[in-house]
Amino acid sequence: MKFFYLSSEPNESGKFEIHERECENIPDLLDREYLGPYNNGNEALRKALDLNPEAITCDNCCVSSFQAIFKKNKID
Repeated sequence: MKFFYLSSEPNESGKFEIHERECENIPDLLDREYLGPYNNGNEALRKALDLNPEAITCDNCCVSSFQAIFKKNKID
């Protein structure tokens, strides 16, 4: 699990970004709110939207690299 924070200061677009604790773009301690531990940024976003409907995920640290792989088994 990763630890996520919600910025209390809006970005240039007026949105409040969610960052992982290790993100290079995370705001200073006084400019963020702890959301909690989540598996990914999308899970953190669900919580953040309850706190701030203008919340979005950070393009740097919340980009999912998950790709589903489906394998079709051939039945003879």
